[in-house]
Amino acid sequence: MRCAKCGAENPDRAKFCVECGSPFSRRCPSCNSENPQTAKFWLECAKPLEGAGGKSQPAPDAGQPIQVNIGTADSLDGERKTVTALFADIKGSMDLIEDLDPEEARAIVDPALKLMIEAVHHYGGYVAQSTGDGIFALFGAPVAQEDHPRLAAYAALRMQDELKRYDDKLRQQGHPPLSIRVGANTGEVVVRNIQTGNAYAEYVPIGHSIGLASRLQTLAAPGSVVIGESVRRLVEGYFALKRLGASRIKGVSEPVTIYEVTGLGPLRTHLQRSASRGYTKFVGRHVEMEALGEAAEQVRAGRGQIVAAMADPGTGKSRLFHEFKAKNQSGWKVLEAFSVSHGTASAYLPVIDLLHSYFDLELEDDARRRREKVTGRVVALDRSLEETLPYLFVLLGIVEGDPLAEMDAEIRGRRTLDAIKRILLRESLNEPVMLIFEDLHWIDVESQRLLNLLADSIANSKILLLVNYRPEYTHQWVNKTYYTQLRLDPLGGESAKEMLDSLLGAGADLGALKRFIIEKTEGNPFFMEENVQALFEDGSLHRNGTTRLDRRFETFKMPATVQAVLASRIDRLPAKDKELLQMLAVIGKEFPLSLVCQVARASSENLDHPLHSLQLAEFIYERPATGDVEYTFKHALTQQVAHDSVLLERRKILHEEIGGAIEALYSDRLEEHLPELANHYRQSRNVDKAVHFLRLAADQAAARSAMAEAESYLQDAIGLLSTQAASPERDAIELGVQTTLGGLLNEKSFGAA
Repeated sequence: MRCAKCGAENPDRAKFCVECGSPFSRRCPSCNSENPQTAKFWLECAKPLEGAGGKSQPAPDAGQPIQVNIGTADSLDGERKTVTALFADIKGSMDLIEDLDPEEARAIVDPALKLMIEAVHHYGGYVAQSTGDGIFALFGAPVAQEDHPRLAAYAALRMQDELKRYDDKLRQQGHPPLSIRVGANTGEVVVRNIQTGNAYAEYVPIGHSIGLASRLQTLAAPGSVVIGESVRRLVEGYFALKRLGASRIKGVSEPVTIYEVTGLGPLRTHLQRSASRGYTKFVGRHVEMEALGEAAEQVRAGRGQIVAAMADPGTGKSRLFHEFKAKNQSGWKVLEAFSVSHGTASAYLPVIDLLHSYFDLELEDDARRRREKVTGRVVALDRSLEETLPYLFVLLGIVEGDPLAEMDAEIRGRRTLDAIKRILLRESLNEPVMLIFEDLHWIDVESQRLLNLLADSIANSKILLLVNYRPEYTHQWVNKTYYTQLRLDPLGGESAKEMLDSLLGAGADLGALKRFIIEKTEGNPFFMEENVQALFEDGSLHRNGTTRLDRRFETFKMPATVQAVLASRIDRLPAKDKELLQMLAVIGKEFPLSLVCQVARASSENLDHPLHSLQLAEFIYERPATGDVEYTFKHALTQQVAHDSVLLERRKILHEEIGGAIEALYSDRLEEHLPELANHYRQSRNVDKAVHFLRLAADQAAARSAMAEAESYLQDAIGLLSTQAASPERDAIELGVQTTLGGLLNEKSFGAA
C-alpha cells in the first residue's frame, strides 16, 4: 500500500509507514468504516476491533475497570497531569430494570454503555472505569491532549445525541424511557498505575477535581451535560452554555457555579476565540507577508503555488494567513478547511467542512435542500461536472442509502477525490482560488490524499494553496518548483514588546512585567497573549482606563491552555525519552552532559540516542561550550511543564541526587556551583545539606554585594529550619543564620542611610 503523506510503498501488513511513521487506517469488514490504528472499536458499528498480531479487546463488562497492560512497573510512581474528568450514568437504571431478567437488563444497558464508550473514544478519551450503569472517562490522560476540556464536551454532547436515538428505539419496542446524566470538570490530578496482578494495572487518577466531576454529574438533569467553572473558562464560545447558578456541593467549602452545555457555539479555532476577545496587534511578519504576496501574483498570472507556514504551536501560523486573507481576498474565491485534534479518526472531516462552505450548506437545510444547492452550483459551474454529483452526495451524506455501495472502495475513493479536484480547477477558471488548509499535523488520511492530488494538479492553474502545520508533519511536495515553505520563528524582542504594549499599554511601571513575560514565553505570541489573559483573570492585573499590576508576578501560574499544548507534545515521546526529559527539567534550563550521566547513572554512549531524539524533536538544543558538551531547553515553558509533571516526592529525590552529583563532579571547585547546590538541596529532603549550602551561597552573594540574593538564601534557610524538631544543634544553627541575617540587614540599612 502507498502512504498518503510521503508516497512511500509499504507492505500490506504495515501499521505505520516505513518512511515517515504515519499510521495507516483500518477498514471494518462489517460497516466499511475506517479507524485509526489506536482505536479499540469500529467507529460506525462499535464492534470490538481485532488488533494486528494480538488478541482483540472486548468491550468492558459492566462494573469492571478498564485494564491497562503494562509489562513493567517503571510507571508506578505516577505523575501530575491536568485532565478533564467525565462521569456519565443512566438515570434511574434500577427502576428501568427492576422487573427485568438480568439478561434482558443487560440487553438494554450494554448498548447504552457501548454508545457512551464509543463517544469517549471518538474524541480520544480514555475510559478509566465502567460502573455498571455508567462510565468514568479521562481526557488529557494517559496521553495529554491540548484541548481536552473541549474534547470532553464534544464527547458529552455526542453521547447524549446517540442515547436519545437509542431511547427512541427502546420506546418503539415498548420499554420505559432511558436517559443519561453527564458531568465534567477540569483540574490537576495525580495519575498512576495500580498493579492488580497478572501484569495488569488499573490506571487511576486521584485529586479533588475528580470528585467534583462526579458530584456535578449528580446535579445534571436527565439528558443534560453539566460542567464547572474550570471547564467553562476553557470552552466558552466553542459551546452554547446556560448558567444554572451556584450550588452547594459536599466536600467543597464554597458554592460552585455550574453550567449546562446546551449545544455547539460559534467558535471553532483558537484564532476565532482570540477574535472574540479582540485581536492583538499583528507585528513582526513583514517578510512572510511579502512572500505570500509574491506567490499570489504568480497565481494571478496562471502559475499555481503552494505556500506552507511551518512553526511550533502558538507562533502565529493561522494569524498570518488570516491577515493575508483580510488584505487580499478581493477578487479571490476563498475556501478554508480546518483540521482538528480529534479529526484523524474521521475521514474527510476538513474536506466536508470546505464543501459545506463552497455549496453554502446550512445546518437547518434538510437533505433535499442540500442536494438542490449542490446540484445547482455544479451545473451552473459546468454541466460536464454532473457526473461528480453521486460522489459528492455520498460524501456529504445527503442521499438515501449508498448508490455507490457496490463499487470497489479504492475506486470510489479515487473518484471522490477527483470530483473535488475537478470542481476546484474549474472554479479557478472563473476567478483565482485561495485554498487554505489549517493544522495539517491533525489531518486525516483521506483529506491528505486530496491535498496530494491538488499539489500534483495546480501548477498551471490559478489556485493558491496555503497550508500550515507543526514541525512533526511531513509531506511529499518539498521538491516542487511551485512550493515555498515559510518557517515562523517566535517574535524578536522589539516585536514582542510592541505586541505587549498593545495588550497592556505603554506605561513605564509595567516594563518589568513585560520583560518577564517575554523571557518566560520567549516571544511566542499565543503564549504571551494567554499569560496576559491569565493575569487579568486571577486578579493580578486590572484595567480601568490604564492597566495596573496589583500583585507580584514572578510566580504566576501557567495558563491551562499553554500547559496543555506543551504537555501534549511531551506525552507523545517514547516512555524512556519522556522520563529523561523530566529528569533534565529537574536539573535545570541548561545542563552539561557529564552531570546528566552522573544523575542518570549511565554512560554518554547510552544516553546519546535519547538525547539525540530529544534534539530532533526540538525539545533541547546543544549549545557551544568549551570542554564538556552542554545542552539547553528550547523553551523555558517546556522545561516548566516537564518539571511540574514529576511528583513532588520524586522531585525531592531527584534534587538530592543532582546535588550529590554536582558535589562529586566539581569537588575541587564547589564555590563555582554554590547557587546550584543551594537550589537543589533546598528542594530536596536533605535539610542539613540545604541549610549548609544556603549559608555558603549567602556568604558568597554578600561578598559580591548581592545583598537581596544573600537575604533570600538566609530566609530560605530559616524557613527550612523551622520545619525541624527543636534540638540544641538545630537551635544553634538557626541562631547562627539569624545572626548573619541581622548583620546583613544592618549593613543594608547603613548603606541606604
